Amino acid sequence: MKIRVSMLRIGGDIIYYQQVTAALDELQEKINLSSKELMVIGCSTSEVMGKHIGKASNWKVASEILEGLLNFKEKHKIHLAIQCCEHLNRALIVERGVCSLYNLDQVTVMPHRKAGGALAEHAMESFQDPVVVEELRQQAKAAIDIGSTIIGMHLKPVVVPVRLNNNKVGAASVIAANTRPKLIGGERAKY
Repeated sequence: MKIRVSMLRIGGDIIYYQQVTAALDELQEKINLSSKELMVIGCSTSEVMGKHIGKASNWKVASEILEGLLNFKEKHKIHLAIQCCEHLNRALIVERGVCSLYNLDQVTVMPHRKAGGALAEHAMESFQDPVVVEELRQQAKAAIDIGSTIIGMHLKPVVVPVRLNNNKVGAASVIAANTRPKLIGGERAKY
């Protein structure tokens, strides 16, 4: 797989690759994802471009962001799940091995910019053996949401927000989340 070190937007206005990489590195520093853990990525390239979500999907922006994600995946040996948009019920692109590992149900659909989003479309073309799954059954350990795409339904309970200093990719806000085991028991329980 060909992965670039960095990619600058034509005109030099915004470096999406570097912004997403900075957010991912900061998240990793704060939560220390272990190898083989699953992370959900939601992204509106329209929001990154300063447009209304779903109105200006952009292949080049998706390409820059996906390269940052794939570099992070390779570096930390984690699994990625790229979320589609609401038109595909927020289904996810994963590698076939992840589908088997987590016992997920594959569905048949081909994401594209008008239904699924540019990042999901690009993931289908860039992953080694991509499949689409309808849900993760709340098995993801962490997430990054770029542009308010709503990723919480895929995370394990209990979701904990992670505040990032690197909280923008282009014009889009970046929200990160981690999960922790449930606290059980009552007033007598010790943790």
